[in-house]
Amino acid sequence: MFSYIISRLASFGHAIRGLRELIWSESHARIHLSATVLVICLGGLLSISAIECGLLLLAIGLVWVAEAINTAIESVVDLCSPEWNKQAGRAKDLGAAAVLLAAATAVLVGLSVFLPRIISFS
Repeated sequence: MFSYIISRLASFGHAIRGLRELIWSESHARIHLSATVLVICLGGLLSISAIECGLLLLAIGLVWVAEAINTAIESVVDLCSPEWNKQAGRAKDLGAAAVLLAAATAVLVGLSVFLPRIISFS
């Protein structure tokens, strides 16, 4: 039982190391981090509802998951195909498309939450 607990804790350590690697090695992840902080601060300033907060957190999570998976795909593709390859490029493009779709979805969610409040200030 003790070894099971230790191995689970080690898994969290690996995940934290991966998150740290994602943020430090990927410039787009740092952009996502800035957007995450901005959205959370704006949500606090505008007193959004619990449901709106949940929607924003889901959208933020979607972008982070897509970015992490895209980075993993790029790393594996680079390892398996260091020279240019049409299929390798396709895999990378599809991973990037996933991040783009997630980010566009997050922007739409953010606009649906924040835009009515911003308009009401005018």
